[in-house]
Amino acid sequence: MIIKKIPFARGEITVPGDKSISHRAVMLGSICSGTTEIYNFLSGADCLATIDCFRKMGIDISVSEEKIIVFGKGLKGLSKPEQVLYTANSGTTTRLLCGLLAGQDFDTVITGDESIQKRPMRRVTEPLSLMGARIDGDFCPLSIKGSPLHAITYNMSIASAQVKTAILLAGLYAEGTTVVNEIEKSRDHTELMLSAMGADIRTNGLSVSISGARKLQAQKFEVCSDISSAAFFMVLGAIMPNSEITLKNVGINGTRTGIIDVFRAMGANMRIENIRVINNEPVADITVSTSDLKGTAISGDMIPRLIDEIPIIAVAAAFASGKTVIKNAEELKVKETNRIRAIVDEFKKCGIDITETDDGMIINGGKPVFGADFKSYNDHRMAMSLAVLAQMADGESSIDNISCVDVSFPGFFDVLYKIGK
Repeated sequence: MIIKKIPFARGEITVPGDKSISHRAVMLGSICSGTTEIYNFLSGADCLATIDCFRKMGIDISVSEEKIIVFGKGLKGLSKPEQVLYTANSGTTTRLLCGLLAGQDFDTVITGDESIQKRPMRRVTEPLSLMGARIDGDFCPLSIKGSPLHAITYNMSIASAQVKTAILLAGLYAEGTTVVNEIEKSRDHTELMLSAMGADIRTNGLSVSISGARKLQAQKFEVCSDISSAAFFMVLGAIMPNSEITLKNVGINGTRTGIIDVFRAMGANMRIENIRVINNEPVADITVSTSDLKGTAISGDMIPRLIDEIPIIAVAAAFASGKTVIKNAEELKVKETNRIRAIVDEFKKCGIDITETDDGMIINGGKPVFGADFKSYNDHRMAMSLAVLAQMADGESSIDNISCVDVSFPGFFDVLYKIGK
């Protein structure tokens, strides 16, 4: 697809609902007692895969433009699926299901698309096996034999909300109190949602504990807009001349706001207003306008708070003056593609001074950028980041397979071209 360029970016927009929260709302709604209503649900391909999996396990889920209704059957209400559970391109669905299904009284098989079949699952299956889970396979397809589980204390070796959540979900079915000790704080949507639903879950610093066999109560969830999706327009508003974009109702959970910290360090013109709390999640309106960005350093405990935003942060760095260094981001190698390699290869095509390192990249920004024929790698965040990059490149750009944006941001290009009118 040839990327149409817009002259400026001005206006007020609302990006789709948070992907992480949407996944968890369906999963937890399915194992609670009562009816869970979900508003502003992300109807992207990943979250629809989660709905499909739970329907295959006997959960009635009503889908309309207004809301999703999940008719929960309780902790032991899931039934054995007659088919393999297909998670498409969703790592969240795949890894969280491992934890949720490990303690059931039936067996299941999980698989996904070609990308999922290359993504490591041992980081989840290993701690679950310590709880008594029987899961065959380090990559999809995974065969899960439902088994009695017991509590463990697990010291995380990586900062991963998916691994943490899988263990906590298994802990709901385990005898005793399961404890997860993190090395760095990862996104905590699971803890906030389980607490609201009445689970016996407690957080103390980097330690989270959960006790099993407690009934979960249905909730009404208002899903905030996804800061990971808002990030594309935050960067566009900052790097494009004569631009100002206001993003409404964006989740600003402290475990997700690394990009806000980076923007402040880069000197972006940014306002955060109308801060409030919805379903235990802080929400705000974010306005970003044309800025003179400067390079910065990104590393350490900041990385888990912005890991999904690194492709678009790299775009901001390309148009900033000076050097940006991104370190400790090895996790990018096992996303939908090796995002470190993908960013470097695609950025070099259009003249950006970028160097790959073992755990990140170095970008010398502020140099001329030219249009190119880009590859998306069937990675939604790469495709959207390259589309923003193309807006500021001299000459024409194209991106292959842009339909992959539907994984997390259906209608992305409609929004892009609307704010350029």
